[in-house]
Amino acid sequence: PGQAPWVRLMGRYLLPPCKQRWHTCAAFLPQGGLLVCGDRRGSLLLFPCSSSPGWAVESAGIADGGTSLVGEDTGSGSEPSCLSHKGALPLEAPLSMLFGLHGKMGVTSVTCRGGYIYSTGRDGCFHQLRLQGQQLVVLRKHRPCKGLQWIEELRFTPDGDLLVLGFHADNFVVWSSRTGENLHCIPCGGGHRSWSYCSNASAEAFAFVKCGDVMLYHREAEPCEQQVLLESLHGREIACVRRLGAVEVPGHTTLNIFVTGSEDTTACVLALSEHSRAAMPLTRLSDHISSVRALALASPTGPGDEGFGDEGLCTLLFSAGGRAQIECYRLLCAGDPASESAVACQVIHVASHRLDKHWERKKNRHKLVKMDPETRYMSLSVVPGTSSEQLPAPWKFLAAACSDGSVRVFGLLEAARKLVLVAESFHHQRCVLKVEAFLHTWRLPQHLPSRRHLLCSAATDGSVAFWDITSPITDATDALHQAEGEIQPLALGTPLLTIMAHSCGVNSLHIRETPEGQYLVASGSDDGSIHICLLEVALGSGEAMAGTCLRVLERVARPCAHAAHVMGIRVLRPDLLLSASVDQRLTLWRRGPGGLDALSTTFFHVPDLAELDCWEVAEAGGELRYYCVLCGRGLEML
Repeated sequence: PGQAPWVRLMGRYLLPPCKQRWHTCAAFLPQGGLLVCGDRRGSLLLFPCSSSPGWAVESAGIADGGTSLVGEDTGSGSEPSCLSHKGALPLEAPLSMLFGLHGKMGVTSVTCRGGYIYSTGRDGCFHQLRLQGQQLVVLRKHRPCKGLQWIEELRFTPDGDLLVLGFHADNFVVWSSRTGENLHCIPCGGGHRSWSYCSNASAEAFAFVKCGDVMLYHREAEPCEQQVLLESLHGREIACVRRLGAVEVPGHTTLNIFVTGSEDTTACVLALSEHSRAAMPLTRLSDHISSVRALALASPTGPGDEGFGDEGLCTLLFSAGGRAQIECYRLLCAGDPASESAVACQVIHVASHRLDKHWERKKNRHKLVKMDPETRYMSLSVVPGTSSEQLPAPWKFLAAACSDGSVRVFGLLEAARKLVLVAESFHHQRCVLKVEAFLHTWRLPQHLPSRRHLLCSAATDGSVAFWDITSPITDATDALHQAEGEIQPLALGTPLLTIMAHSCGVNSLHIRETPEGQYLVASGSDDGSIHICLLEVALGSGEAMAGTCLRVLERVARPCAHAAHVMGIRVLRPDLLLSASVDQRLTLWRRGPGGLDALSTTFFHVPDLAELDCWEVAEAGGELRYYCVLCGRGLEML
């Protein structure tokens, strides 16, 4: 009492007191003889234990007064983390430390389960980690529910549910990760007291001390009368959707894997079966503080996960939306016949970026106009072909359309988990709704660049601008290497070409390269019109280095193609287009010498359409079949 606490584990190891860090919880990893500790400053530390871990199982349950983070009555099977008063062996210096992982309020518990490490804190979050070598690596950060700012413990139930125990104001809360609801809410006066919770198949009990009295809440188990008729995908309308790919599962039909983003501030990874016509949520991403408006996919630059092999899907997912927030994840999906959804999905959080945090790190920011904190990212597009000999490091670049009138380009270094703003332009001077990046290659002499990174942006005034962002990307890569990942944003310059394609906002945009090396740019607008232009990329005049020149070869407009906003458009082939509108019509168009001719129209059932995504599948006879998924107030695949 009155001194820094001594943490003893299994009666053998002694963690000496530290004046700068008070350890609050610990868990032992018998597999490697390692100790994970949490402290009052929100940090996690990994310590080595020099002697053999073989005694751990033998002494796990004999320590007097020892308590495991997840009791045996919960059926968790977690490795115990016991405190005892036996003889001790000194620990060495920490192998790994994650400083301030849970903020300034401290770590409340550390649990080991199924090869992963889980930590909880008074910041309202719990983290999932794993050991990579002898380093702690954060995979995901979970925020269970709004208002639960004090998380004390995690409990794993025998039926696979994860219970989060914490405090909301002066109430003790048990929250279910499976159903996403509070199972119990007991008024106890708050978390600054002694308490204990126990549950099994027959009863549940919660005891706590209040004003010197021991209070007990007890409830007998009751049969669950709630039957889920249909799993919910989101609590509000779906704003964006992307298809990851298909997963083959033995004994099941092919499952399509999608990612959806919603106004309820979450993104959902789900599996959709054509046979059962059921959508099964695999996991939810809840790192956003506002709506998720845009998604983009890219192939990862780092090594894959050894547990999934080459048969599954591995991709980088970018999600963005309100409050100028971008999150990046690595998704790994593979078939798992033993699971209920038949698909196992692992999520690793890679990096994040927020403009307000970027603003706080700026030098001389008092001389600049502060960015609008309500800026929203309206659209994302990954710049293709940036991993080449011209770029010395495997950087991924991401273009974003912003509501504050800017087009921004970000750089991702996956190995360092950094997402950096590298370039921006306020050319449009109004809300930018869509961006689309594409790559053009030439067969040129060796001294000239053979590939150009081009970008197309569309705004609310109906204008479509085309940019050459090759030089900004190259300059940003050089600057990032010299500045070790932090640079001042560069200027994108001026567009190569601007076309007034519509009379009002451009809600849909798609670019496809033709066999002749030209580009078809299709766009849809608020006024229900469709515009198509055929572009040719040519070399401009210049002595030192040839510039880029865009020529418009053909323009086709179809006014009143739909009776409402055109929210989705795709160029399936150079002569075939698909468009979708808020009027709930999906129309197939043929592009010919005389313009666009409607081939067929199908009515879909999703109201308030937000976005369209398409892909093609080769049938056994070599015939191509086109699929599309539509989202809005619902989800539909055709």
